[in-house]
Amino acid sequence: MAAAPFLGAILAGFLPTRARNAAAGLSWTVALAGLVCAILLYPAVADGGIVRYELNWLPSLGLNIVLRLDGLAWLFSMLVLGIGVLVILYARYYMAATDPVPRFFSFLLAFMGAMLGVVISGNIIQLVVFWELTSLFSFLLIGYWHHSTAAREGARMALTVTATGGLCLLVGMVLLGQIAGSFDLDVVLASGDLIKSSPLYLPALLLVLAGALTKSAQFPFHFWLPRAMSAPTPVSAYLHSATMVKAGVFLLILLWPVLAGTPAWYMIVGTAGMATLLVGAYSAIFQHDLKGLLAYSTISHLGLIMVLLGLGTPLALVAAIFHTVNHATFKASLFMAAGIIDHETGTRDLRRLSGLYRFMPITATLATVAAGAMAGVPLLNGFLSKEMFLAEALENSGGSYLSYALPVMATVASAFSVLYSLRFIHQTFFGPAPVGLDRTPHEPPRWMRFPIELLVLACVVIGVIPGITIGPYLATAVHAVLGDQTPYYSLKVWHGFNPPLLMSLMALVGGVVLYLRFRQVINTNPRGGPKVFSRFNGGLMFDAVMTSARHGARRLETIFGAVRLQAQLRALVVVAIVAAVLAVGGRRMIPAEAGAAFGQIDPGFALLWLIGCACAVGAAWQAKYHRLAAVILMGAAGLVSCLTFVWLSAPDLAVTQLLVEIVTTVLLLLGLRWLPKRLDFLPPSSANRAQSRRRRRLDLMIATAAGAGVALTAFAVMTIPRDLTSISTFFIEHSYEQGGGRNIVNVLLVDFRAFDTFGEITVLGIVGLTIFALLRRFRPAPDSLPQPDQQVRQNANDDLRDNHSPGTTLSDAMLIPRVVMNGLFPVILVLSTHLFLRGHDLPGGGFAAGVALSIAFILLYMGSGARWVEDRLRVRPLSWVGIGLLLACLTGAGSWLFGYPFLTSYFQYVDLPVVGRLPMATAVLFDLGVVVLVLGATLLILIALAHQSLRRPRLSKGTQPPPAPVIEEAP
Repeated sequence: MAAAPFLGAILAGFLPTRARNAAAGLSWTVALAGLVCAILLYPAVADGGIVRYELNWLPSLGLNIVLRLDGLAWLFSMLVLGIGVLVILYARYYMAATDPVPRFFSFLLAFMGAMLGVVISGNIIQLVVFWELTSLFSFLLIGYWHHSTAAREGARMALTVTATGGLCLLVGMVLLGQIAGSFDLDVVLASGDLIKSSPLYLPALLLVLAGALTKSAQFPFHFWLPRAMSAPTPVSAYLHSATMVKAGVFLLILLWPVLAGTPAWYMIVGTAGMATLLVGAYSAIFQHDLKGLLAYSTISHLGLIMVLLGLGTPLALVAAIFHTVNHATFKASLFMAAGIIDHETGTRDLRRLSGLYRFMPITATLATVAAGAMAGVPLLNGFLSKEMFLAEALENSGGSYLSYALPVMATVASAFSVLYSLRFIHQTFFGPAPVGLDRTPHEPPRWMRFPIELLVLACVVIGVIPGITIGPYLATAVHAVLGDQTPYYSLKVWHGFNPPLLMSLMALVGGVVLYLRFRQVINTNPRGGPKVFSRFNGGLMFDAVMTSARHGARRLETIFGAVRLQAQLRALVVVAIVAAVLAVGGRRMIPAEAGAAFGQIDPGFALLWLIGCACAVGAAWQAKYHRLAAVILMGAAGLVSCLTFVWLSAPDLAVTQLLVEIVTTVLLLLGLRWLPKRLDFLPPSSANRAQSRRRRRLDLMIATAAGAGVALTAFAVMTIPRDLTSISTFFIEHSYEQGGGRNIVNVLLVDFRAFDTFGEITVLGIVGLTIFALLRRFRPAPDSLPQPDQQVRQNANDDLRDNHSPGTTLSDAMLIPRVVMNGLFPVILVLSTHLFLRGHDLPGGGFAAGVALSIAFILLYMGSGARWVEDRLRVRPLSWVGIGLLLACLTGAGSWLFGYPFLTSYFQYVDLPVVGRLPMATAVLFDLGVVVLVLGATLLILIALAHQSLRRPRLSKGTQPPPAPVIEEAP
């Protein structure tokens, strides 16, 4: 159930762009399957049970993947999956066939999976991960129509606000885990008294509330929700009724036993909720856009739920959970109705809509019932939960300024709710026939209307017989939170004439009177809201903050930035030196007895390093005058490092260093071909020459200080006496016993520290993709456009060979190198296979094999050219990067099938015919993923460089490329 939406999202992403029916069918099937699974799991949680499934991830740190389903999580899962099924069906008819609909459903399923992960997470850090994923996928959904400026800005605002709150939530969850001594949700929930008595309670509370209030669009963070209405209507119906904005509500309900009941909780949650309730309701009255009205009404109802949670009483919690369910049903149906109106009329402007009842009577009736539930009309579900809200407001009226004003503000907000609900219905469906619409209104397709019908039916049935329809499920959710402290409550429709009923009637009558009195004023208000709110517009404040941040960044860039890379590197190195000096202070790093270590240095080893240092200094010196010489000297310095590893008996490192030096040196040499000629930035005056000399002396001093500091640190680490036990002993003793290999270095990389290796190859893949993306847009400088003589001869020889012209002979200039390079290809393939297969017991391994295999392709490209190679071989480095990463990930996930932590390897001897007894370890599959990814990432860079010669350079207007040199034909 948890993984199905993500798998469905991946499959939907591979569907053709116009495969609307296939994408909708796949998404609907995935959501329905999850819904069925949730329904089947209800008996397991009905009596207070908890369904729990745990996958080992990092058990030593208390970080495991835990899926936990109790009554509360089950109820929210039903909302996520049930309304998701209806929204997907609705979206099939709402989305145009010309849109890239598979991409839409892919994002929607991924968001569904992320929200489901929030609900059923049994680890609070895991919950935060899914929490941030909801922000990411909502960003993609809100910005789905990325050609719209409003969609891009709304998506950026939603991501910035909610993701920032998510970072606060992460810190808060870490504090809760530190107080409770575990990140397991069950342990945290059982540590309520410990957490409330801790001095870290208030910081943890503030950080958790920052995450919850931003996600649920509470004042003063409510401004992002109306901007998100630029998303397609199915997105609005899903995100803002049952999922995205309910995440904060779910979190506070979940942590209610741990965090609620304190004055700080009451003041912060109650005040924010009441402000949101009033501001959202008042703003909704003046909205002319149907979705804007519903957006602000959503903010108001979320504020109502927050007020209930802030009261901190068990009955208020019951009312909060009940209204969360009711709000999801009537708000999703209203959003879908607004989408139908927009879909069939071409507008959502209330000032242009009128009399639609005669054109779409069924839709009008459904929308009227749903709006009645939102307004709290009796015999509808919204009335029941609002009456519970008013009852709790009366019950808690006393003790503080907020409590005394609570009943009055609750009644006023309910009256506003009636007002904007009545305006929504009356202005849209009644009155004269509309004039000047883009389309002739009519009823939507049958199945597009079906989700609204089902949700409105739920509003009516729950409102009439709540005890039978929602009662058992509400009780299950409440008991999961409160346990034995669950209070008595009644879901009867009629409780007699009492103060809450009187307050409800006052709100209904007051809302109708206000609408009749101010209808004309509201409809003619050009601002779409009261003037006072324009001065305290959160959206404008957000834009002002972002603009100030950009200006500040540009200011800092102007002060500290530099056009040349050398100046930026100089600043980075100087800062590092200063930080190191401050860290060391006046302490002595090298003990007096460490000087004896110099007498133990072998003269041959010292000579070797003198050569390496000379090469490094020469490379730095020649970098200004002769790039080719600098690259060669750098390669020589790398070769000295390789020989050092051999000297110190580290053959694995030596092999890897040698192969990496070959690849990087060749790629750098290929890149030199496209760099512009070295030009002096300053005129050759005496003053400028003196300034250049001073700058070079300064660079020499900085480089010497940095190098000496690194060398001193390394020497201190190796010579200072320490009482610490070396961890190498553990790996020496257990590499074969637990990892199945005698090559300790490789076993360490693919078994004991495989998670680190997984992160490193991920970074390598990202680097390869980044370089490829940068070089795709790179165009060489005009002075590097003429082809070198050797390349011109090679291209001419290629043409002669391909044409097979009689009487022509190939030049020997490139024939022999080409033959040698092509002949080395299978030889290096065998070498790479050899390094890979022996790597678990002898020097070698996946990384060395991947780099060696890259050398084979580099020789092939250099000898025969990009066109010749790609005409004969299917070189797909992007796919190889993805396959390598996926193979490594699946190898690690396979250990879960046997109850072991992620990336735990298995070792066993296997008897094969003819071959005999061979050691086999699952880590070899992980190593194979490393091979494929290293090859793909290296070839991405190689192909990006090789294709430069196949592209037409970008020249400024009126500029002609320099002529190619004339090459005389060989006699």
